[in-house]
Parts: sequence; C-alpha cells; structure tokens
Amino acid sequence: MSETRVAALRVRPRIWIGLTIWLAYTVLVFVVGKLSGVPYTDLGDDGGTLFLGAGLSLIIGAILLAITTSLLGWWRPALFERKRSVRWPIFVPVIMGVALVTNLASTDWGSYDLGFFAASIVLILVGFTEELTTRGLLLVGLRSRLGEGWVWFLSSAAFALMHLVNALTGQDLGTTLTQVGFAFLGGTIFYILRRTTGTLIWAMVLHGLWDFSTFAVGHGTPGPLGALGGTIYLVAGIAGLAVVAFVIRGADERIAR
Repeated sequence: MSETRVAALRVRPRIWIGLTIWLAYTVLVFVVGKLSGVPYTDLGDDGGTLFLGAGLSLIIGAILLAITTSLLGWWRPALFERKRSVRWPIFVPVIMGVALVTNLASTDWGSYDLGFFAASIVLILVGFTEELTTRGLLLVGLRSRLGEGWVWFLSSAAFALMHLVNALTGQDLGTTLTQVGFAFLGGTIFYILRRTTGTLIWAMVLHGLWDFSTFAVGHGTPGPLGALGGTIYLVAGIAGLAVVAFVIRGADERIAR
C-alpha cells in the first residue's frame, strides 16, 4: 500500500491498535455473557437464553465495531484486498459450505419456535463482528509491520483464542480447548476466502451462516447425518492448512509505515 493510501486513513495502522480492538471485543463478549447469567452450555436451550447469552453482545459489539472502524477510517483495508491471490484454494471454503448445508439438512426444524428462530437470526451477526475484529481490523494492524505469513497465523490464532472465554462462562476446559483448535482451522478457512475473493465480506457471510447452522443442528433432535457436518469441517480445515501457503505467496498487502 502506498504512502498516499496510508495518509488517506484517519489513523495510521499499528499492531497495538488491532490487538487493543481484539482484546476489547473479547472482554465485551465475556462481560455481557456473564452479566446475562446464561452459562455457555445453556445457550441453545431457548430463544431467550440464546439472545441474552450471545445475541445481545453481538448487537452491542457490531455497533461499537462499526463506530471504531469509521473513526479509524479503516473500512477499505479491513474489507478489501489490494489484489486477490490465486483462485483455486477457494475449494477449501467450498468444502466448509458443504458442511454448513449438511448441518442445515440435519436440523430438527420442528423443534424451532419463533423466539428461538429470531435469536438464531441475530446470531448471524457473529460473522460481521468476529471477522471484522480479527481478519479485518487486527489484520490491518498486523500488516503495518509483519509479513503475510505472520498475518495469517496471528489473526487465526487470535480468532481461536477468543473462544477461551467459553471456559469462563460454563463450558468445560477440555471441550473449550478442542473448540480453540477447531477455531484456528476455521480462521484459516476464512483467511483463504478473503484472499481468494479479494474481500472479507464473503468470509463474514460464511462465518455467520456456519455459526447459525451449528446452533441449529444442536437444537432438538438432529437427523442421522447430524455429526457429519463437523467431520466435513475438519477435512476443510486440514485442507486449508495444506494450501494456505499458496494464498500467502506473493501477497503485496503490507501497509507502508
């Protein structure tokens, strides 16, 4: 990115700014979740618990992130690449899309009521908030000093570590650590989708729909293929690790200091 482009931003990108935003968002989710009094393991019980335990923090987070991004003037670098990578690794997020459809096809839709469905729709906001936080604003900060390999690794690791708060809101540590590992794979998939499409927007969409599908399939009695979605997701994540170097190679996204 040229010095002119940097000068056009209201605030010059810095790693500490991206990390501060990431930490603030993580703390916000934790605090709102604790104040709601809803344990993480009870989120899918009904619409009220899902909204208070997850949806409310997403709404607040989305508003604050939009304001922060506007004040920084980072919308364009947060949402768009200067140049797309090679296209063929997009098969990785496509596999994740298959996992998403499998979840939806296995969902016990008869167990839904209007309240749970409405709260589930709010849950889609997670694609906007978590992607803008990690593969948006944090990524912009990291690109001010680091090479693209570190940008992928650290943004994916930060996304994974956000899920540690679930252990502080009722989920057992072993399950949480497994979730952290799976989240790192997911972060890699979303990073590949950003690089291959040239925009974070599609990652936001896939991420939001994925979380919607995981809560959907976990509500009521899932169909016989209910566990298959997670297996397909794991295949996508491993494939992502195998090909992520190809979307990193030749990246020219470094923001001039």
